[in-house]
Amino acid sequence: MENFASTQSLVDASLILAMLVAALAGLLSFLSPCVLPVSAPYLAYMGGVSVNEMDEDTGARRRVMVAAVAFVLGLSTVFLFLGYAMSMVGQFYFEISDKANIFFGLMIMLFGAHFVGAIRIPLFMREARVDVKDQGGSILGAYLLGLAFAFGWTPCLGPILSAILAVAANESSATRGAILLFAYAMGLGIPFLLVAAFFSRLKGPMAWMRRHMDRIERISGLLLWTVGLMLLTGRFTDLSRWLLEAFPVLANIG
Repeated sequence: MENFASTQSLVDASLILAMLVAALAGLLSFLSPCVLPVSAPYLAYMGGVSVNEMDEDTGARRRVMVAAVAFVLGLSTVFLFLGYAMSMVGQFYFEISDKANIFFGLMIMLFGAHFVGAIRIPLFMREARVDVKDQGGSILGAYLLGLAFAFGWTPCLGPILSAILAVAANESSATRGAILLFAYAMGLGIPFLLVAAFFSRLKGPMAWMRRHMDRIERISGLLLWTVGLMLLTGRFTDLSRWLLEAFPVLANIG
């Protein structure tokens, strides 16, 4: 019984670590060249206002904030489904998890190499967007745009999202995979909410980030390389064990 409890605690710590990585991956996805520069115009369009109105008009900011919430719910819906589906697929291979770790680790490292520019994967050099026609200015339209955005595998979003899906496929249950993709959705979606709520204050930091896109992409690539290498060598589990030892409170979660 004691060993079982220890195993459960280790699994919980592992999931928390994976969630932190997924949330960071979501944030890096937001900071990518295909998301950050268009975030403000995208939000203004969803709220049915102009970017200037979003900056100066309190009422316009409220409309944009409501639209942003609906948008994040839309993209979260897709990511939760993807996480659940990938975990269901991964369970068929759970008995060969060692080989799966090697496969997923190498795949994620390949994505990392794409990000740092060492290689270029043609699949991630294309955009696949869903046309939802004119849906600006309504809550339903913002939700539909969130669904479309989540399916829009742009060159920047695709590799990171694919890597997190690979980690989700390696989870032991569909629920854990869904939670992992929810963490990714929050990492990607919460910055949209912050831009909607504090656009005037964030214009300066956003401009600085746009000037340093190359560095952000390299950081993204290094994150993918690190996650892939940890999966490949089994260090993900070791780091989870260290987390459990460093923060015993994690043993009471779950």
